[in-house]
Amino acid sequence: MSSDPAHPAPLAFDIDVSRRLGDASIRLTLRADPGLTALFGPSGAGKTSILNMVAGLLRPDEGHIRVAGETLFDAARRADLRPERRRAGYVFQDGRLFPHCRVRANLLYGVQRVAQGDRWMTLDEAVAFLGIGALLDRLPHTLSGGEAQRVAIGRALLSSPRFLLMDEPLASLDAARREEIMTVIERIRDELKLPILYVSHDRAEVERLATTIVPL
Repeated sequence: MSSDPAHPAPLAFDIDVSRRLGDASIRLTLRADPGLTALFGPSGAGKTSILNMVAGLLRPDEGHIRVAGETLFDAARRADLRPERRRAGYVFQDGRLFPHCRVRANLLYGVQRVAQGDRWMTLDEAVAFLGIGALLDRLPHTLSGGEAQRVAIGRALLSSPRFLLMDEPLASLDAARREEIMTVIERIRDELKLPILYVSHDRAEVERLATTIVPL
């Protein structure tokens, strides 16, 4: 269905923020259509700090953050949604699975954080989408890097997010596992159509995955 030109679809990300961190200042203005928006640049450029501002874990000094038309933060209006109300799925470089919990329990943690009426993916659907049925009874320390990252992505999806934040999700993987996870990310982008804000310092990676690249 084509969109109404008089009422265009909202931008996936509308971000205009600044924040002082120690002796450095982080400043970003971006407006991106739906798809995967990559923040691309070297370590220390402030990419992760931007993700944390969008997640509500770090408060900008000024500016605004809007995702899919909803205001998450606006300094002028004194609007600042709590992190849990922003419904962001956050995927980290190291997975951050609970080491004492089996894969099934790690996945279900995502479900338990969401009100019944807001859930749009079931455990069975996430397991099938990610191909992790054989992993459900295993502990995180028995997983390969690629398997652990699939589980981490599944936990994020099962929190029924409105958008995903991905911080260097391929950085600790070997070439074969990187290819597997890039295919998963492409499917999330193209089939689930979740807005994704993605951090990387790898140019080939962002050129393959991103619909919008923002250099930092």
